[in-house]
Amino acid sequence: MKIGCPKEIKPQEFRVGMTPNAAGEAVARGHEVIIETNAGMGSGFDNDAYTAAGARIVDTAEEVFATADMIVKVKEPQAVERKMLREGQLLFTYLHLAPDPDQTHDLLASGCTAIAYETVTDDNGGLPLLAPMSEVAGRLAPQVGSWTLQKANGGRGVLMGGVPGVGPAKVVVIGGGVVGTHAAQVAAGMGADVTVLDRSLPRLRYLDDVFGGRFKNQYSTAGATAELIQDADMVIGAVLIPGAAAPKLVTRAQLSTMKPGAVLVDVAIDQGGCFETSRATTHADPIYDVDGIMHYCVANMPGAVARTSTIALGNATMPFLLSLADKGWKQACQDDPHLLAGLNVHAGQLTYYAVGKALGIDVVSPNVVIKS
Repeated sequence: MKIGCPKEIKPQEFRVGMTPNAAGEAVARGHEVIIETNAGMGSGFDNDAYTAAGARIVDTAEEVFATADMIVKVKEPQAVERKMLREGQLLFTYLHLAPDPDQTHDLLASGCTAIAYETVTDDNGGLPLLAPMSEVAGRLAPQVGSWTLQKANGGRGVLMGGVPGVGPAKVVVIGGGVVGTHAAQVAAGMGADVTVLDRSLPRLRYLDDVFGGRFKNQYSTAGATAELIQDADMVIGAVLIPGAAAPKLVTRAQLSTMKPGAVLVDVAIDQGGCFETSRATTHADPIYDVDGIMHYCVANMPGAVARTSTIALGNATMPFLLSLADKGWKQACQDDPHLLAGLNVHAGQLTYYAVGKALGIDVVSPNVVIKS
C-alpha cells in the first residue's frame, strides 16, 4: 500500500502523522511511504530521518494526496485538504466530526473512507488512540491555566501553590477520566487545592484509592458544579462523550457568579467545548475574555509539545496503521471490532451514530458497510 503523510497545516500545529520509526516499520513490510518535505520538522524529525527509514520525500501535499492509498494525519483535514481527498482513499486521523458539519459534509462528498482516531476502542472500553493526547492535554491544562491566571494575561493574579501565609489556587476539574485525572495530578503537584467532579462513583472511588487524598473528589451534579465554580480560580473542562458533542456544563449566566479573572480551560473544545462561552482558539492567540472570565480554548493543545505528542501518538497508532496497510481497511475492520468502531465515513455514508445524532444525518451501521 502507498501510505502518505502530509505536513499539518492547522495553525501552530507542529505534530506529524508518522514518525520515522513508523515509516520504517511500514517499509519493512513492503509498503511505500510518501512524506511531504519538512512534515516532521516541527516535531524534530528532518527529511533525512525519513529517507533513512526508507520513505520517499515529495515536495507538495498535492503529490501526497494524489499518490497515496492511505493518508495518515494528526488533525482533521482542513478545507483545502478535503478537496484533495478522492473516492476509495483511506483517511486515518483525528476527525471530531460532531461539532463540525462542514468537514462532515466534505468527507461524505469526497467518497473517501475515514477512520477517526478518537472513536477506536479497546477491550477495556477505553479509547487507545485518544488516550495519549488526552494525557498530554490533561497535563498541559494546569500549566496553561496557571499562565492565563497571571495578572498580565488577564487572570486573577493567583499563584497555583500559594506561598507561606497565602493560600493556593482553587482548581475544579470537571470530569475524572484520562484528561481530568492527569490535570488533577499536575494541578495538585503544583500545590493547588483541587476538586474533581465525576458522575461515576466507581471512578471516584478509584481516584480516591489510587491518589490517596492528593486531591478531593465530588459527585458531579449541576448544583455541585454551580457551587464549586463560584469559589474557583480555575475550572478545567475535561468531559468526553466518545464521538459526540460535549455537553455544556457551565452557562454564560454562571460566569457572573465566578470571581473576576478566574480561568476556564476547555480541553473538550475539539468536541465543541463544555462551556457555553467556549470557542476554539489557537496557540498564536489562545485566550479571550467573556464577562471578566478568561477562556483558554486551544483546539490542539498537544501541538505545543509536538515532539512528546508525536511520539506518544505514533506509539499508539502504529499497530492500527500497519494492520490497515497490511490487510486493507475492510479486512482490518472485519478482524478487529475496535478498529471498526473508528469508522466514521465510507463512500458517502456516515457510519458513526453519535455524529449522525449531533448533525441530523442518517447513519448506516458500520457492520452493514463492511459486509456490503
